[in-house]
Amino acid sequence: MTSTVDVLVVGAGLSGLVAARRLQAAGLAVRLLEARPRVGGRMVSGTTANGAVVDLGGQWGGASHHRFEALLQELGIGRYASNYAGKGVFHWQGRRLEAPLAHRFADSLLFFEPEALDLKPAELAATKALQRAFAQLVAQVNPRQPWLTPAAERLDRLTVAQWAAQHSDLPLAQLPLDWLCRLGGSGGFEPWEASILHLAWTQAVAPQAETPEAWLVRGSAGAVPPRLAAELQALAPGSLLLGRTVQAIAQDSQGVTVVDGSGQIHRARAVIVAVPPPQRLAIQFDPPLGAAHRALLQRSPMGMMTKILATYARPFWRDRGLNGLGIGDRPALELTADSGPPEGTPAVLACFVAGERALNLGALPAEQRRRILLDDLAAYWGPEAAEPLDLLEQDWNAEPFSGGAFTSFLTPGSWTGPGRLAAGPQGGPAPADHGRVLWAGTEVAPRWPGYFEGAIEAGERAATAACAIAGGGS
Repeated sequence: MTSTVDVLVVGAGLSGLVAARRLQAAGLAVRLLEARPRVGGRMVSGTTANGAVVDLGGQWGGASHHRFEALLQELGIGRYASNYAGKGVFHWQGRRLEAPLAHRFADSLLFFEPEALDLKPAELAATKALQRAFAQLVAQVNPRQPWLTPAAERLDRLTVAQWAAQHSDLPLAQLPLDWLCRLGGSGGFEPWEASILHLAWTQAVAPQAETPEAWLVRGSAGAVPPRLAAELQALAPGSLLLGRTVQAIAQDSQGVTVVDGSGQIHRARAVIVAVPPPQRLAIQFDPPLGAAHRALLQRSPMGMMTKILATYARPFWRDRGLNGLGIGDRPALELTADSGPPEGTPAVLACFVAGERALNLGALPAEQRRRILLDDLAAYWGPEAAEPLDLLEQDWNAEPFSGGAFTSFLTPGSWTGPGRLAAGPQGGPAPADHGRVLWAGTEVAPRWPGYFEGAIEAGERAATAACAIAGGGS
């Protein structure tokens, strides 16, 4: 059976849903194919045993995430500020240190006021010096064309770990860069898995200095995709098909033919592929993707991440003047954050296990994993933290249609090699569109890749290009 629409969208994550919404508003007939039995991709909520709704995937919006903010306003969904009032906890080499947060990220040691931490002056001085050197490098990065950054080839062949070691061999000095690799919105990779050019680029296009974790979505961010899907279906019943993996995409001068896993054939004038980069390798393209594009996909693995949601009867840390932000070198948890609303219900600590820690944790039996997580929670927040009402684990590395963390990363040498050769006109991580095949997904956004904001921008850009091909409105 063959079915024809104006534009076909592959992937019903936020980017694909936004693209479909824009196309539908332009008067085009759209069909959305999703491999999972649900919409949302890495933007999904869950319910704990005690009935709390939590975000299993992405959750934050930032101070400059204006597209995401506007979308929530259109949908009538509220927001609330992230809780950073009071002191956080920095756990380092067996010591638990409470300290207030710095007013500016650039002046902080991973958000903390450096002088308030009881650290050795020489180590603190070395840490600040390395951070200044990195900031100077970020300022030199060409965000759209990183391969044009001064000394790009050398920087793209130096891993983060190697570059940091050239400046200091102190673990504390290297910690901020290590943390940015694993948890700072960059992709859940280890400092020896990506180049210093790649890490500097991530901070040039998605800087922590712009507070990308400034606010949260009331009721959970995971509520957004079902709302968008319901809108799509209300206007065009049958336009969303779940459980449909895309196997092949062929194009000619007349249009595009897409074959899904059920055997159904779809015809369209254009197709938007809104899936993580490694997932494109599972699709057979005719004509094939260019050699540089395929090489780029092979060098764009997903990061490694497990998210833990611990819920409590009340946010007891707030009673002690603490804000729930915990960062350190514990065996599993390198980050905890208060994710509950101002009224305190539900009381949630969102916690993250990244990089090799995530893989190692996932290989352990469930009871052993639980003991490690509870020990880390207690180390940050005291014995009460070891007795949550529920402890929910979301291992994103085990998700077959995500394959890992909230975004992908490039391996050393990739920016100045296939990344340069495959780049499209907008530059950055987005390869050139493949004729009538257009790319979306947060990873291809020129600004805020790895965040909801980037997903929305990429979906909007792809929808505009599809309209030009299919002849719809603007």
